[in-house]
Amino acid sequence: MGQAIILEKSSVLADSLKSAFLQTFARTERIFNLIAPAAYGMRPIPLRHPINFYEGHLAAFIWNTLFVRVLEQGPCHPVFDVLFERGIDPESQTEADQSTISAWPDRAAVQAYRANIHQQLFDYLDTVDFETAAHPLLHNGAVFFLLLEHELMHQETLLYMIHQLPPALKQKPDDMPLFRLDGYGSTPDVDLSQMVEIPSGLAILGASHGMADYAWDNEMPRATVEVGPFAMDVYNVTNACFLNFVEAGGYEERRYWTPESWAWKEQTQKSHPAFWKKTDREWRLRDFFEEIALPLDWPVYVTQAEAAAYARFAGKQLPTEAEWHRAAYGDAQVNQYPWGNSAPSPDKGNFNFYRYSPVSVGCYPSGASVFGVQEMLGNGWEWTCTQFGPFEGFRASTGYPQYSTDFFDARHYVVKGASCFTDTRLMRRSFRNWYFGHYPYAYATFRCVVRR
Repeated sequence: MGQAIILEKSSVLADSLKSAFLQTFARTERIFNLIAPAAYGMRPIPLRHPINFYEGHLAAFIWNTLFVRVLEQGPCHPVFDVLFERGIDPESQTEADQSTISAWPDRAAVQAYRANIHQQLFDYLDTVDFETAAHPLLHNGAVFFLLLEHELMHQETLLYMIHQLPPALKQKPDDMPLFRLDGYGSTPDVDLSQMVEIPSGLAILGASHGMADYAWDNEMPRATVEVGPFAMDVYNVTNACFLNFVEAGGYEERRYWTPESWAWKEQTQKSHPAFWKKTDREWRLRDFFEEIALPLDWPVYVTQAEAAAYARFAGKQLPTEAEWHRAAYGDAQVNQYPWGNSAPSPDKGNFNFYRYSPVSVGCYPSGASVFGVQEMLGNGWEWTCTQFGPFEGFRASTGYPQYSTDFFDARHYVVKGASCFTDTRLMRRSFRNWYFGHYPYAYATFRCVVRR
């Protein structure tokens, strides 16, 4: 009887994983279908490989992680397994150019490669016994959750790359969601200057083993940090607020910038966020599918350097990672989300592909944190002033050892929260994301604090 229960448990997990992979792969396919065929080989972000790399990379990662490292099998495709193994995250265009490939395989060959690996993944899930498997990454399906989350993260990467394409090279999906203008979708009348006092106390970061289906190595072990009192903006900084900074000459203040940064000349020449455009008559925003008049009540998307510059201009600071956690969760060790433990839903925030754009700040009061801070999940990742690094007791993942360690370089900064393209699996309280401090393409906004 005991063995039968074990086998049934393993089968239920395998079926659940297959369903999750099917949904994830279908969404990835829909994302690639957003672009015109002519754009497939383009490189809309010069610091990244062209779009076609990522269709091969997502498949190669499955093969190299599961079948090679865990199951110790040989190559699936000796050339593609290596060609598509890793993306790039260079700090400069010079570094990016060193990784340039003169010619990439045609899409039909890449799609055949991806389909083959998907089929082998599903075939293996039909046979795996999670309870008796020898490799520790097979226990409880850990390696499969790793593969799922890797693809979910790359979906967002793909979308902010596709965002940079001209509108003529993108096509709206037939089922494109529209934002409700009634109920929780109404445009709120909020006081953008409002701040809330956060008393001193503990911030509980990270995760312990068994807290979730899966946690990346940089999330562990759990870390408890004492945080002093501070006040935090209730709402993210909006385009209107940042426009005041721009028009007051904020970009001209060289002390706000890192002089050695490659972005310095580009940013001072532009003198505005990368998602903005200035015409003779008005400021405009490069939204996902079209260019629109700058929505003044949407959160502004900027680099960490720009966010820090604004904070100094306003006489405030960016929060530390611990301060962000404290404001989101307070002393609660059990709350999975800022609003409590109820599952993420469309009334709690702008995430999980509910929309292809931000919305006005203040649209989701039911998603407020224990202290009343609004929209800490959704509508944009939030910059902190914390450099990305390990918690004490960090151990690199055996399944993907370079996932975190390659970025413990004092040049990447932690972002917390979620954007509209963040899957709910990645919205657990311990999840950490990060970008170069001058990276201008991410869906990253911010709010400020004043330390008491």
